[in-house]
Amino acid sequence: MSTGQSGRAQTGLLRAIGRWSLVALTINSVIGSGVFGLPSTYAALLGAYSTVAVLIGGVAMGIIMACFAEVASQFSEAGGPYLYASTAFGRLVGILVGWMLYLSQAAAPAANANLFVIYLAQFWPAAKEPWPRFALLTLLVGLLTLINIVGVRQGTAVSNVFTVAKVVPLLVVILAGTAAILLRPSAISGPAIHISGNSWLQAMVLIVFAYGGFESALSPMSEARNPRRDIAFALLISLISCMVIYALIQWVVVGVLGPAATSDRPLAEVAHVTMGGRGATLVALGALVSMYGYLGAKLLAMPRVTFALAERGDLPHLFSAVSRRFHTPWFSILVYAVVIWALAIGGSFKWNVSLSVVARVFHYGVGCAALIVLRRRQPAAALFRLPGGPIFAVIGILLCLVLLTQVDLTESRIIGATAAAALLNWAWVRSKKSDVALQK
Repeated sequence: MSTGQSGRAQTGLLRAIGRWSLVALTINSVIGSGVFGLPSTYAALLGAYSTVAVLIGGVAMGIIMACFAEVASQFSEAGGPYLYASTAFGRLVGILVGWMLYLSQAAAPAANANLFVIYLAQFWPAAKEPWPRFALLTLLVGLLTLINIVGVRQGTAVSNVFTVAKVVPLLVVILAGTAAILLRPSAISGPAIHISGNSWLQAMVLIVFAYGGFESALSPMSEARNPRRDIAFALLISLISCMVIYALIQWVVVGVLGPAATSDRPLAEVAHVTMGGRGATLVALGALVSMYGYLGAKLLAMPRVTFALAERGDLPHLFSAVSRRFHTPWFSILVYAVVIWALAIGGSFKWNVSLSVVARVFHYGVGCAALIVLRRRQPAAALFRLPGGPIFAVIGILLCLVLLTQVDLTESRIIGATAAAALLNWAWVRSKKSDVALQK
């Protein structure tokens, strides 16, 4: 079983992702459209306590991320959670995780693409009409696909630019909101709504998943310069950055709009109150940049999952095809782009979010469990070792089980179909290997 310690033949991919580019990719993979809409939902559930809940949710996701950091520090190949599951639990679980990861990380950017069109309609109302929407989604996905096929350096540069561009308007809202709160501190008051235990659970599910998406940044490790050293650093810095941004945004929303804020565009409302119409326009543009940057991060990272599956013989060899000119897995990039495009065209924002949330719970739990297995199987392999790792892994698994009781299972048929496809994929792999054995 190949790990980051083993010598492996060159794949034709370029190691062009440095430490800080990996940090930017991780942040870009986490901060999507949710930060522009979910704060009001948290406030409606928990009132003034929602800021504390955002911090608690960050700690909960930090436990899962810490487990992934140790496991990831054992590998320098592409594949992310699929690779970890295959190594720890065998090919069947690995393929199942690979399919669930692919589903969750295709549905999430498709949801963002849907929301991009919705936000753009504020400036161009015709954007939501069928043909303009079709053309816009095709252009959005097509342009980023071309950039990522041309080269990983180009894709990384675009990810870096979008990370900065999406954070700047968030910081502007935080500064403007903070100034407004300090000038009239009486705006912050106690909770004006009834808060129950169920409200906390509902809010925590949304908050934890707002921190999700980091796993896709673990996939292109064949193109990271020093993945085993850098991945724990990237996960830690991205978690701290997102916790600070999310908590300050939540504090500002509650402080400016009140603890029972109900706006479906809370950041735009905060900007309108504190900076006027121009501020609201800035936030709307920031939302567009954030959503497009998120889509770009996924197109950079996720095609490396099917590349890894093909490299290990779990998908047809064509998925591991690398462009001789650009040194990128061009076929996997094209297929992933088509999947995102199809989900965006055929589904709605909420439909795609539901798919992503349910599929994500599974590979989070498996990733935590992999820490326990790999510590016993290859105890010296991890470059980063989490103190009390098995204890945190068990806590992470329990968190996933609790989350599973709260998520919407209305799309269970699609989840079931994905699991069935994974089983067929596994049967195909076994059949292929049996044929090879017979030929020998």
